[in-house]
Amino acid sequence: MAQQFDLIIVGAGMVGATLARALADTSLRVAVLDAIPLDQPLPVPATVSGYDPRVSALSAASENILANLGAWDRITSQWRSPYRHMCVWDGEGTGEIRFDASVLGENRLGHIVENRRVQQAVLDSLAGTGVSLLGERRVTDLIRGDAGWRLQLDNTEALLAPLVVAADGARSRLRELAGFTLREWDYLHHAVVTTIRTERPHEDTAWQCFLPTGPLALLPLNDRDGGHYCSIVWSLLPEAAQRIMALDEAGFAAELEGAFEGRLGRILHSDQRHCIPLRQRHARRYVQPGLALVGDAAHSIHPLAGQGVNLGLLDVAELADVLIAALQRGEDIASLPVLQRYERRRMAANLSMMAAMEGFERLFHADALPLRWIRNAGMQWLDGQGMLKAGVIRRAMGLGSKLPPLAQSPELRADGAGAS
Repeated sequence: MAQQFDLIIVGAGMVGATLARALADTSLRVAVLDAIPLDQPLPVPATVSGYDPRVSALSAASENILANLGAWDRITSQWRSPYRHMCVWDGEGTGEIRFDASVLGENRLGHIVENRRVQQAVLDSLAGTGVSLLGERRVTDLIRGDAGWRLQLDNTEALLAPLVVAADGARSRLRELAGFTLREWDYLHHAVVTTIRTERPHEDTAWQCFLPTGPLALLPLNDRDGGHYCSIVWSLLPEAAQRIMALDEAGFAAELEGAFEGRLGRILHSDQRHCIPLRQRHARRYVQPGLALVGDAAHSIHPLAGQGVNLGLLDVAELADVLIAALQRGEDIASLPVLQRYERRRMAANLSMMAAMEGFERLFHADALPLRWIRNAGMQWLDGQGMLKAGVIRRAMGLGSKLPPLAQSPELRADGAGAS
């Protein structure tokens, strides 16, 4: 006999698990399913540095979401790497911008955290709640019925629910089964990702250099055993990425030092490198009756500013707000009018961020001399505009527009200022 739930979330990653936690204290019967085991700790990567190569630059808004759900404090300080400054420059010119959290009276712009640490913290916060964690299961079919959806699983089980949320990533199987259409294109770049140990400290700074071949980002990680560590994301043309991947460690260190202008001294060590093709995807719709897309299942963007998971967590905050409000009003949470409230709130914001990242990516790939002059002059000009820079910082921190209650600071929520 099929198990019945009010809501099934497919995907127990950072976004899906956070949505489950956001709804765990409601009257809804919630299930989360994933292909990985959910009854044991996530596997620890075997790296020399001890760091997982998959990290995220969590904004202040994302921190608020995790804090309000009791997950942030489960990530110990040794695994949360605050960055207080950001330095962005044109590797082909003289333009450079520096951002500082103190401009807004803050002590950090955000934190760099391994994805695994965030996911584990949220899954741990689900302990003792009524949420059903269904690991080692894959959806093989999705069938619409009179009372909602039937999910057929690869272990012959079936699950029933009026509302299903796809949080199963950029290559979402559920999105495909439900027939959502995508706008999709290839960036014609690959991202080389790894963790490095540097000669000099990173100064709590997120560094980003725009090179003719694509942007190179060094994201600060906490020092360990006297060593200085950064996570790197290096966007390269496919041929260049293939060449970089083929280098030995010494050759890679030399290439990276040159590309980064030696700003952190010598590269003393690098973990195994990973090469990831970059594609942008955006679903034409986020919802249909009884089904919603969140996170990378709805949109995936260039890792230029590390905004992917932040957009996904804001999706969660908005969808949770919509569903909780609908429950309080006695509405059908699976109905299209209810779900479209979420879509209206998030689609415009996500498209705006995607357009901005696309614009940056195109501008810094432009080789025409007038455009190179304009972008360098523009960076120098912006660096001197205090108020404008403060606005850019606020947006990067996820604080640039009206936030759903979950994304507001715990202090605001405690004062009742975040009530919707």
